[in-house]
Amino acid sequence: MESVRSVVRRHPWGADAGLALLLALMGAPATAARDPGVAGWPIFVLIFLPLVWRRRAPLVVYWTVFLTWVAANATVDLPGSVLALPAVLYAVARYRPRHALWPVLAAVEIDLAVTWLLGHQSGATVIQANAVAATAVLLGMNLRTHRAYLAALEERARRLERERDQQARLAAAAERTRIAREMHDIVAHNLAVIVALADAAALTTMTAPRGAADKMEKVAATGREALGEMRHLLGLMREGREAAPSVPVPEPSGPALVPQPGFDDIDQLLDQVRAAGLPVVLTREGEPGRWGPGAGLAVYRIVQEALTNTIKHGGPGAGAHVRLRYTSAGVDLEVTDDGPHRPGRARPPADGHGLAGMAERAASYGGNVEAGPLPDAGWRVRTSLRFGDAA
Repeated sequence: MESVRSVVRRHPWGADAGLALLLALMGAPATAARDPGVAGWPIFVLIFLPLVWRRRAPLVVYWTVFLTWVAANATVDLPGSVLALPAVLYAVARYRPRHALWPVLAAVEIDLAVTWLLGHQSGATVIQANAVAATAVLLGMNLRTHRAYLAALEERARRLERERDQQARLAAAAERTRIAREMHDIVAHNLAVIVALADAAALTTMTAPRGAADKMEKVAATGREALGEMRHLLGLMREGREAAPSVPVPEPSGPALVPQPGFDDIDQLLDQVRAAGLPVVLTREGEPGRWGPGAGLAVYRIVQEALTNTIKHGGPGAGAHVRLRYTSAGVDLEVTDDGPHRPGRARPPADGHGLAGMAERAASYGGNVEAGPLPDAGWRVRTSLRFGDAA
């Protein structure tokens, strides 16, 4: 049936022509039994021919068919031509507003009443004709209402999809701004260190050249680290070409910057989570490389967000397990819990931004976040971050 509907939608003229031909062939035997003569058959064809345009001009087609049928049956007996009337009644009900039906139905009822009063039709025949007309009209109205309902649902789905995409873009933009601010603190701190080391090296070049060389090596290392962090910042902000809000960089002599959390702060984070009532087990493999504070911040924030979701949605008695596997190029991170989550049932997000934030952080280091229910119960967040180019 779906393939038939598809063909009809692609070729409406052909479908209407086929319907007209089918109804004419069905009515031809009854008409031939009454022997309409040579003049009757052209009129018979003329009654069915306008059905080809029933979708494009249903009212014009109806009045053409109805008036031709009334005039023809006043002089020629064409019983089979009555099959055209339900088709045009259906077309008016299907493709025109409801108020357009009233004159159409009035014309049908007047014709039936006149033929009954003149004795041309029996009462049973009139009742049958009314039943057929009512069926055609109700079928057309029902299908019109159904199609309008489906069109409204499709429009609503498109509107919700646009709103969802807009919300996702807004969430991603807000998260990129937040990450950019954090990166700004790191880069500003590195620049302040570079300035201080360069000043010290300049002062000791003549008196302690070896110490000055050591300081310049630290300047180079710190500069490479800052360059890597800036590269990731630009990668985050490239989409949309929108710059983060401008924040003035403090002078080296100004107040000290608050350090961002990193690898060394994960234990303290887990202690805070345990104090909140969530038992957490930490498994480490290997040691973190010298990837810079941005790498540690990304891992710290992903673990933090995953455990925050467990606290909110894991339910009473849930426990969590954090696995960190350090490799030469990066970190494989997995956070699981054993809360009462069933497979196939999505955990409701707290604010819609948590997963977006984790995904943005992972994407900045060439990874992606996989979050979903475990086969039996519980929830898992897993990602792999690569820091080889950040050092």
